Amino acid sequence: MMLVPYHEEMTREILNPHFSPRALEIVIAANLKQDSWSGLIGHDGFHYDNDLEKGNRYIIEQRGYVIATLMSRGILSAWIAFGRLTHTAQDFYSHTNYISMWLAQYESAPPPPPEVDPVQKNILRSPDLHAGKIYLPLDALYFIPALRKLSLKLLPRDSHGHMNLDSPQQGPNFAYARAAAAKRTLYEFELLQKLLSPEMFARFVDK
Repeated sequence: MMLVPYHEEMTREILNPHFSPRALEIVIAANLKQDSWSGLIGHDGFHYDNDLEKGNRYIIEQRGYVIATLMSRGILSAWIAFGRLTHTAQDFYSHTNYISMWLAQYESAPPPPPEVDPVQKNILRSPDLHAGKIYLPLDALYFIPALRKLSLKLLPRDSHGHMNLDSPQQGPNFAYARAAAAKRTLYEFELLQKLLSPEMFARFVDK
């Protein structure tokens, strides 16, 4: 998973201008909770692990929860669902080959990370797009620093261990993954702004 500090950093950076302080803290808490042990085990869709479609369906489901909550008089569940949604959307760029496919369009001089397009349609629709696979127990050993080199020698190239862009230690492509994840966070916020009525949106941002 993209490491917790980066999830919090980018979510706060992008959404701080748009939400009240209390709403923002609940959104961030829900985002970060996806990386608790209960959110990591058996929940591939939360993190785009193993299966693209599970992640896509989870985002659509959580977006639906936001809208359904705001169609009633509720609000707390809408913030929680949006926090969950943003976590999954952010993980898309660190747990799939989207970034490597985007960079492959540029032979020698790719644009700087802030110019990455997080929703380039031909990549999103490409049959070559895929999520990193979790190979247990080797991918678990990857998270033990002393055993990381050994696990990478044994893991297939399509494994989470080889593909992840969870931190700067994974190389320069992390900067592109983080930039794309931040842009996607704003994209998801602006999409809800279009889908919600003005009254519903005003309650959502709590301002």
